[in-house]
Amino acid sequence: MKITILGSGGWGLANTVLLNKNGHDITLWCFLESEAELLKAEGGNEKLLPGVKLPENINITTDISCVKGADLIVVAVPSFGVASTARNIKPFITKEQKLVLLSKGFDKENGYCLLADTLQRELPENNIVVVTGPSHAEEVSRGVPTAVVAASKSKKAAEFVQNIYMNNWFRVYTSPDVVGAELGGAMKNIMALAVGISDGMGFGDNTKAMLMTRGIMEMARFGVAMGGNPETFSGLSGTGDLIVTCVSDHSRNRRMGLLLGKGYKPQEAIEKVGAVCEGFFAAEAVHHLAKDKNLDLPISDYMYKLLYEGMEVKDIAVELLSRQRKGEFSESWNKHLSWEE
Repeated sequence: MKITILGSGGWGLANTVLLNKNGHDITLWCFLESEAELLKAEGGNEKLLPGVKLPENINITTDISCVKGADLIVVAVPSFGVASTARNIKPFITKEQKLVLLSKGFDKENGYCLLADTLQRELPENNIVVVTGPSHAEEVSRGVPTAVVAASKSKKAAEFVQNIYMNNWFRVYTSPDVVGAELGGAMKNIMALAVGISDGMGFGDNTKAMLMTRGIMEMARFGVAMGGNPETFSGLSGTGDLIVTCVSDHSRNRRMGLLLGKGYKPQEAIEKVGAVCEGFFAAEAVHHLAKDKNLDLPISDYMYKLLYEGMEVKDIAVELLSRQRKGEFSESWNKHLSWEE
């Protein structure tokens, strides 16, 4: 199978290694000539994937027309680059070509819409498959057992991608819930910021468990309001991605949160991490999308106040814990149980 991967960040590189091992013919497109030259000269990127070497038989290019004739096009650019990348490849592709979306987040330039919607708007005749789940690039590139979800409106397209990606250590499940799968992958970055802040402030495992558990409830609440299936958020693209992003040192969002918890300002923390932290952009998107939906999203709300309104970290912990008393689940969820008088 001929596959073109657009984007040479950590996840793009990891997919290059994975799909090459599966026996596919891989072309890797880099946005910058300097990135392409680095990969050609050193055979990898030690900063992004230490110790991982790219296969010698892949083609590395900066020519976007490399998508011509590919059986599958994998989009692995940052969220803010998805729309422009789609526009740039449009003259070179046909409607028969399928696209995998690896990017996570929201499209701010188009009303904070989901990235699959952005791709579909720019390329309305192509099938889009979102691949997401607990899958750190550092581990996938080394063959660590991993499972993800391939979500698409087209069952045939989802199964096509499933067959291309699966091997004896990388498992792929299919799902028709594109909205839920995408929102899980985007919102978990907000929760990872919160968990990182908790660790940076010196709180313990109890606090981490509280934030993760209440965080998945927020993700499901918001996701259902946006049209997702509630069951999706208990799966790999919801709870699975949340866990791996909140507890792993590989997580850029968790690392940014650690710095915020130690007193760094948001821009200082981003600069120190030295890579895109999608939770920063996701907090803004969720804030705007949830404005008129009357949703209870306390963790997301306070992350927005911290990142965009200058709220102090120490005040967030106090306010979160002193919110109005309530039951753990809303009454609409308690269908089988009721209070005894």
